[in-house]
Amino acid sequence: MVVAVDAMGGDNAPAVEVQGAVAAARRWGVSIILVGDRERVEACLAQETTSGLDIRIQHASEVIGMKDSASDAVRKKKDSSVRVAFDLVRDGEAHAVVSAGNSGATLAVGMFRLKRIRGIDRPAIATIMPNMVDQTVVLDVGGTVDCKPAHLEQFALMGEIYAKSVLGKTQPRIGILSNGEEDSKGNDLTRQAHQLLKGSDLNYLGFVEGRDLFNGKVDVVVCDGFVGNIVLKVSEGLAEAISSILRREIGSRFLAKIGYLLCKPAFAAFKKRIDYAEYGGAPLLGIQGTGMICHGGSASRAIMNAIGLARESVAQRVNDRLIEHLHMGADDTPADEKG
Repeated sequence: MVVAVDAMGGDNAPAVEVQGAVAAARRWGVSIILVGDRERVEACLAQETTSGLDIRIQHASEVIGMKDSASDAVRKKKDSSVRVAFDLVRDGEAHAVVSAGNSGATLAVGMFRLKRIRGIDRPAIATIMPNMVDQTVVLDVGGTVDCKPAHLEQFALMGEIYAKSVLGKTQPRIGILSNGEEDSKGNDLTRQAHQLLKGSDLNYLGFVEGRDLFNGKVDVVVCDGFVGNIVLKVSEGLAEAISSILRREIGSRFLAKIGYLLCKPAFAAFKKRIDYAEYGGAPLLGIQGTGMICHGGSASRAIMNAIGLARESVAQRVNDRLIEHLHMGADDTPADEKG
């Protein structure tokens, strides 16, 4: 198993990427290709203990910044670290890419270099969110802002296969995120997608509300990338706010400090469950290869876990299962042409 890591993508690159990659290589025995400025990556790697680990560097002279457009990432910066990383997968030298860089650019480059899976019109960025029972897959969280009903139907299919393959769900329950459970709710997009999914062979439950993301009612929640990205950012902000409020309240009262000491293991477990670093990255679904998109501010633990998630996705043949389900593109007519 070989994972190409975009060593220059994150806010604290390349130190964090190098640390996370070394930790992943040690924990799972994966081979790592660190892609980026050789001199800077070598300097960070020299600070780590790498004896017995299979880690090498692939030089890339350019970096995609957070302010770079997706089109510039594809057309202008042809030696960027993220593009070189995807080229390694395309050329069979790596099995997956992990990047904490510009998510829009990463999606665009991944789709341009590896191409879409036949039968999928728009790739989707999925994320795994904790709920009161276990986990929920949410997609799309930023890949395609303006969707057609057929795109949501395809997202549901990709979410089902991912939930089966990685989360071990035997028959994932699927819902479309809406402003109410009744058939009359939603907008034109969600209502039309609702009719498509009702006629599918998926385990589709219908419309679900925002609270259903966290109560364990469904395993896969489908929405367009505009709504999904807001859901993701609100959830991250809420988790940070809860942690901050708890720390402030505990620190302000003597009895609360005593109670905290008694409940410390429970608080530690709670923090672990809501920390995005535990899930590492968001899988990029719908391209002919495996890609993981990480938060720009990811710490080394998040990079390590993203590499682990990429490894699991490859091992469980997520893309192969999706291709098999689509019968190698039995109907390749784009949704834009279907209307």
